[in-house]
Amino acid sequence: MQTETPDIPRRSRLAPISHDRYKWWALSCTSLGMLLAATNSGTLIIALPSLERSLHTSLLALVWVILAYMIAATVLVLTAGRLSDLFGRKRAYVGGFVVFALASLGAGFSGGSTELILWRILQGIGSAFLFANAPALVTDAFPKRQLGLAMGANTMIAAVGLVLGPVLGGALVAISWPWVFWFNVPVALAGAAWAALVLRELAKPDQVRGYDLPGTVTFVLGLTGLVLGVSRGGLSGWGDPIALSGLIAATVLLPAWVVIEHHTRVPMLDLTLFSSRLFGAAAAAALINGLARFALMFVFVFYFQGAQGADPITAGIELIPLALGMLVASPIAGIYADRHGSRGLAAAGMALTGAGLAAMTTLQAHSPYWQSALWLTIVGVGSGMFNSPNTSAMMGAVPAHRRGIAAGARTLLQNTGAVVSIALVMALITAAIPKPTLFAIFSGLSKGLSSQKLAPFIANMHLALWVLAGIAAFGVLVCLMRPRHVAAHEAHQAHEHGPTPRPADAHAGA
Repeated sequence: MQTETPDIPRRSRLAPISHDRYKWWALSCTSLGMLLAATNSGTLIIALPSLERSLHTSLLALVWVILAYMIAATVLVLTAGRLSDLFGRKRAYVGGFVVFALASLGAGFSGGSTELILWRILQGIGSAFLFANAPALVTDAFPKRQLGLAMGANTMIAAVGLVLGPVLGGALVAISWPWVFWFNVPVALAGAAWAALVLRELAKPDQVRGYDLPGTVTFVLGLTGLVLGVSRGGLSGWGDPIALSGLIAATVLLPAWVVIEHHTRVPMLDLTLFSSRLFGAAAAAALINGLARFALMFVFVFYFQGAQGADPITAGIELIPLALGMLVASPIAGIYADRHGSRGLAAAGMALTGAGLAAMTTLQAHSPYWQSALWLTIVGVGSGMFNSPNTSAMMGAVPAHRRGIAAGARTLLQNTGAVVSIALVMALITAAIPKPTLFAIFSGLSKGLSSQKLAPFIANMHLALWVLAGIAAFGVLVCLMRPRHVAAHEAHQAHEHGPTPRPADAHAGA
């Protein structure tokens, strides 16, 4: 039978040889990785107040439990994608699961915040190999006309993880905080075994060898300086020497990194990918989406547990509408994008996200829950409308042997936005709030605080939400910069007869 990708090697006992059936096996593996990553994110965020009480750590160290993981995953995801393109995506994906399991086991035995942050960095290394390879494996396995559906399915599974994560995190914290990490171990080991059994290498290795060590080091130092400067500046003041040093380092090193990438033979981030107008606009939109939306769950964990005094399980349940909106919208958006293109849908999703963020500024310390649920649902639907079409557009715009590095570029940009988002929101929310009030809110011990004492936190939360809404509004314009989608009849023809050769700009509807 004629297929649209290379034939699959000899079957194993579990993986059928038919490409049409193999793609679903591959999707099951990548979906398990997305489920693990999304669930882990929700469980940990909901546990932050309990971690602060149990480890007797500072608020800044608590935030860096989140940021250290994200910076490691962000910085190394391109290296992971590069290694995958060179040596095989299956091997890298299995290895990512194993490293994640070992790091989760160690994190649960941490005796202090510094030790926990180190284990979180190792977790981030494992997740970098999962994030870099999941979209590439899906893109290898699926024909282009079904790519939006496949990406939508992955996003939908991630949304299920976001639904489960906070509730599971609340239940695990009720047992003991280490279980927030230990529950990852059997899931990650099962993922490694499943991927080893069913995945196949369909892409030819990249023939260009080499690594960009100077670029990687420069980006690590520059991004860390930026995040440290922004997060510490909000707590300690913008004249703090460490905050100033971090911001100065970022100002010098991040532009230097771009120069290095332009001149090195094998760059960390292949800037030639951005010569495609579709890829460039979709990549910029991914960065902006991470910046506009990622800190939202972080904000609402402390709004529900801190300002409103909810326990962890209740707060986890109250976060469900955000993920539920993504769960419903993602597969529908993926199917629509396969037929009509990603441009208008991604822009509409970003606009809806911005509208939901703006509406959240009406919330007060004792607002009824239905208001929070409504705005969280709207933001979730907007995110689902944006994510799968935008990812499909990026991955469909590059040749097969570059998909590992393209997936890494997408994750790099989206996670960079997410890291900066948390640091920025942290700086805005903590500014000019008395330290005793901050401790009470961020440790979940605010029961008994009056509306007057909570007022500075609510005002700063509103300011942060307005900033995020403004970023999302700018993202709408960026989404509209990409080329228009292919004609509907051409998409229908591809569905009936398989893909046909098109001019270089005709992949705009991917």
